[in-house]
Amino acid sequence: MQNKHPLHNMIEPIVKNLGFELVRILTIGNVNPTLQIMIERIDRKDIVVDDCATVSRAISAILDEKDPISGKYTLEVSSPGLDRPLTTLENFERFCNFEAKIETDTAIDNRKRFKGRILRVENKNIIFYMDDKEWIIPYDAVSKAKLLLTDELIASSQAEEQEFN
Repeated sequence: MQNKHPLHNMIEPIVKNLGFELVRILTIGNVNPTLQIMIERIDRKDIVVDDCATVSRAISAILDEKDPISGKYTLEVSSPGLDRPLTTLENFERFCNFEAKIETDTAIDNRKRFKGRILRVENKNIIFYMDDKEWIIPYDAVSKAKLLLTDELIASSQAEEQEFN
């Protein structure tokens, strides 16, 4: 899968100590860049604004102390949302039977883009159903992946939400 962001090793322990998982770090833009950090709760409850604020304050403190980013930037902490990026093999396992879009670095049967259903994970391969065929996509070949917003995903999220309340 994708290379980790240069700040990953600095930020992940802070996020974990606060009870969250680091989903993704992304730097967007060059002139006035935004450092986008996506988090989710370890207990899988919904992220609330106070969660983002707590993580933002903690990350701001370490970024101010270590000063790893030269110049001006904006820090943005958010939840991954329903159509979340899939950034770990565990994400693919967790979201089996949901629709996703996957892009690969290397061609698999002359393709680099896939849009279909995650069937399962086997031996660090994602078994993906698309065009009436099962595709074997090595996890290490994945450059980018995200869930697709479908009625099924929304219904699953709502059922999960009721389970927590």
